[in-house]
Amino acid sequence: MSASMSAPAAQGVTAVAQPRWRVVDIVVAAVLGVATGLIFWGWNIVGGAWFGAADAVTPGLGGIAVGIWLIGGVIGGLVIRKPGAALVVEVVAAIISMLIGNVWGVSTVLSGIVQGLGAELIFALFLYRRFTLPVAMLAGVGAGAAAWIFEMFYGSSPNFLKSFEFNAIYLGTLAVSGALLAGLVGWLLVRALAATGALSRFAAGREARQEV
Repeated sequence: MSASMSAPAAQGVTAVAQPRWRVVDIVVAAVLGVATGLIFWGWNIVGGAWFGAADAVTPGLGGIAVGIWLIGGVIGGLVIRKPGAALVVEVVAAIISMLIGNVWGVSTVLSGIVQGLGAELIFALFLYRRFTLPVAMLAGVGAGAAAWIFEMFYGSSPNFLKSFEFNAIYLGTLAVSGALLAGLVGWLLVRALAATGALSRFAAGREARQEV
C-alpha cells in the first residue's frame, strides 16, 4: 500500500472489495435494519406531516421530507461496504416499519426494495470501494430517484397522471432530500456510531480510530 493510500485523505476508500458476507455482517445488517425501521416509524408522523404541509404550499414540494425514509440504504452501504448491504438494510427497515404499523402497508416494503436498489446502484458504480461523503450523498440521490420512478407508475393514482411541473418539482426535492437527509445525515450517523467503537470490526470503525 502506498503512503498516499494510508493517509487520512484516503479514508472512506476501501482498497479491495470483499464481496463475501461474514456472520457479523449479517447480524449488523439486521440490527441496523431494525434500528432504521424504528426511525422510519417515528418519521411516519413527523415526515408525513411535513410532506403534507410542503405539498399544500406547492404540489411536489413534499419530496423534501422523504430523505429520512431513504437513509437505510445509505447507512447499510457505508457500514458493511459489500454488495447487497444497502438493499438489505433498507428492506429490513421497511419491513419493520410495516409490521409496527403505518398507512402504506405492503407498499412500504415495495418502496424499500426500490429505494434500496437505488442506493445500491451508486455504491456499485464505485465498485464498493469509495464510501466518502460525496458518495453517500449520491447514494441518497439514487434512492430518491428510484422512489420517483416507482411512484411514477405505482398505486391507484400514479404520478404519471399528474402534471410535468409536479413531477419536476417532486424529482428535484427528492434529490435534495436524498442528498441531505439520507446522504449527509446517514454519513454523520455512521461516523458518530463508529466513534463509539461499535463498528470496530468494520472499515468505518477503523477509519474513526485513525482520526483520533
